[in-house]
Amino acid sequence: MAEADKNIKRLTKLNDELENYFRNTIIPQLFVDGDLILRKFTPPAMMQFNLADEDIGKPISEIKENFRYPSIADNIQQVIESKEIREKEIQTTDFRWYQMNIIPYVELVNDKANGVIITFVEITVRIKDLKEQEKLISEHEILLDTISHDFKTPLTSLALSVGRLKKMSKADSPDFLPILDIVDNGIRKMQNIIQELTASRQEEHKYKAEEELLNFEHILEDVRLTLRDLIKESDASIKIDIGVSELTYSRRKLRSIIYNLVSNAIKFRSPDRKPVINISTVKEDDFILISVKDNGIGMESSTLDSIFSKYFRKDKKIEGSGIGLYLVREIVNNSGGRITAESRPGEGSEFKVYLKA
Repeated sequence: MAEADKNIKRLTKLNDELENYFRNTIIPQLFVDGDLILRKFTPPAMMQFNLADEDIGKPISEIKENFRYPSIADNIQQVIESKEIREKEIQTTDFRWYQMNIIPYVELVNDKANGVIITFVEITVRIKDLKEQEKLISEHEILLDTISHDFKTPLTSLALSVGRLKKMSKADSPDFLPILDIVDNGIRKMQNIIQELTASRQEEHKYKAEEELLNFEHILEDVRLTLRDLIKESDASIKIDIGVSELTYSRRKLRSIIYNLVSNAIKFRSPDRKPVINISTVKEDDFILISVKDNGIGMESSTLDSIFSKYFRKDKKIEGSGIGLYLVREIVNNSGGRITAESRPGEGSEFKVYLKA
């Protein structure tokens, strides 16, 4: 009997220590059991994720909306089955970003995962910094691409013209040759500078956006927040049908693809109806197909060949640089995918992006 009392006291002490830890930790943490039931959470989790005491004992699927992360239950199940830690970047109901770590709770006796401990570390500032860096890199790449394509051809033509002038001027105007030499040297220096700039762009380590496992809903939510004012002003509605939630790709590049397609769908809306944008993902052979379909003004089939050209603008009255779809095609093609467009005047357009699975 005395031994039993000692065991009870020892268990009580351990339980008190655990309770003290959960009460005093500054890190949002959840404990979810093997049946995906929320068993405990720390006070910071209560504040950050709008959790209440009555949430304890509920299936995690019933409170997943607090995390703006619809596949959290699936990820927990995967960790329990694999006994491997899983890391994700998620956004919460107050629009903050967190690094979420799902850690299996393994029973040493039978080496079985009987639940998970989920920790959250705030990374909102880091995400904002990354967005600014990605914007700068994107603008830099556009500048280099413009220099490479738009300056190189006229400079080559100018160099050829100077060469012809030098041949023509040998007999008639010998004093003119030194001036042409100066122009020729200037052209060659500019060509060398362009060559150096475009060569630096090709150095993969400088401009390569790292691929990572992404949640498509999070990328879409990020785009939705970025376009919040445009969506509100146009009274647009975005409907989603997600068949494939996770894919491995560059975060910046996928965000750029979705941003440009959704932004265009709103810009080229019909004046006769509210814009409705349907976004879906599905696995198709060796590709993940992302479809962005709108009910906007549409376009003639003859125009579809031109919309991916640089600086093409269908309607000069609508704000834009004419480079968005060109960049989307470049991003998709360079990653081994493809993009297609279908449209009918007055009915709307659909863009299909095929990314390698």
